[in-house]
Amino acid sequence: MNNNIREQIGHALGALADGDFVVGARDLLAVLGYESTRTLDISGRVNEFIAQFPAPNENTQTEQVFRENARSIRILFQVTDTEIATVQRTASFDRGNARSFLFVAVALNGASYSRGQYAQFTREINKRINMPTVVLFKTVTDLLTLSFVHRREHKRDSNRDVLGHVSLIREIDPIKPHRAHLDILSDLSLPQRLAWMDAHDKPHNFDGLLTAWLNALDTEALNRRFYGDLFGWFERAIREATFPSRQKRTLPPEEHIIRLITRLMFVWFIKEKRLIAEGLFIEERIARLLKNYDRDAGDSYYRAVLQNLFFATLNTEKNSRGFSAGSNATHRNFSRYRYENEIADPDQLLDLFAQTPFINGGLFDCLDSEEATRAGGYRIDCFTDKPSQRRDYSIPNSLFFDDDGLIPLFNRYKFTVEEN
Repeated sequence: MNNNIREQIGHALGALADGDFVVGARDLLAVLGYESTRTLDISGRVNEFIAQFPAPNENTQTEQVFRENARSIRILFQVTDTEIATVQRTASFDRGNARSFLFVAVALNGASYSRGQYAQFTREINKRINMPTVVLFKTVTDLLTLSFVHRREHKRDSNRDVLGHVSLIREIDPIKPHRAHLDILSDLSLPQRLAWMDAHDKPHNFDGLLTAWLNALDTEALNRRFYGDLFGWFERAIREATFPSRQKRTLPPEEHIIRLITRLMFVWFIKEKRLIAEGLFIEERIARLLKNYDRDAGDSYYRAVLQNLFFATLNTEKNSRGFSAGSNATHRNFSRYRYENEIADPDQLLDLFAQTPFINGGLFDCLDSEEATRAGGYRIDCFTDKPSQRRDYSIPNSLFFDDDGLIPLFNRYKFTVEEN
């Protein structure tokens, strides 16, 4: 069921990029289970919308900014208790019905916007309307953002709402949507929300649906789920990975795993900014780059890809990068790439590393000593071409790439619901 709805959402998103925005937006919402004939036929001109729905304070600076950035705004439809409870589709628009959801489509002039800008636009629309309003934005580069503002009743004026924080599913790529975007859109679908309402004894009406939406967009709940899953992976990694113990200086396994998580989480942040090649985290590409890659029985991904990324890429200036010569002169130079004998296509791997910047910080320092072990040195990260010096150090490929691996986990929790 979930895979099927994600597939339908993907098709609807693709159609949105190529076709009429209003038609595509309605089709996407129909896939999610939201349909209604309650609509208000306005031209789409921003000035007409502002005239039809005046703000308590007119001609503010935020209104001017919205006018400058919005190319058009259309009311898609209104969903009330009637539609939620009976799936009835034929009714007229009810401007005074505060117990309803309004869905609005806004075409923007710019190519991309910050979270704060989307939040400002969302509030500018919602302050004019006395019902919760879900806004679907589309930029000129076809990026889609779904936005929803949290409301509460005004303590002194029951006819007004106080607008709270804004939750965003920001800049979905309709041609190549991220798995996490598809997941949360699926979670917001009416069947999923009705199932949640049943499980939590909520009525099939406006109050129940509003509570269900707030639950789906609750970033604290998403954070708890993420860290719960991450802790589960941490415990698994402690059981399955091995680390050196016969050294002058050693770290407990927990510290090794925490350090790995911290490094990779930072990498994920900058990958989202397109500063690190996506291909370094796609198993199909990795399997072609590494010799005899084996997910279940191998452990080369951490060494040949992640260690080279951490120490010889992120921790090394671009003009100093290159493979170790394998000699004593370069053996303890931790800025040199290792494991060339495990890499099927070293040049292609270097091409993937090439776009990565130098990070001047301690997070990616190799913790190995420069002295030989026989001279009192030690190996903690075991970043070395000599197999004898990385004895008992193994992080299986499966810990990264199987269904419960760290990379699928990070992919499931892209920063999807964003609050301002």
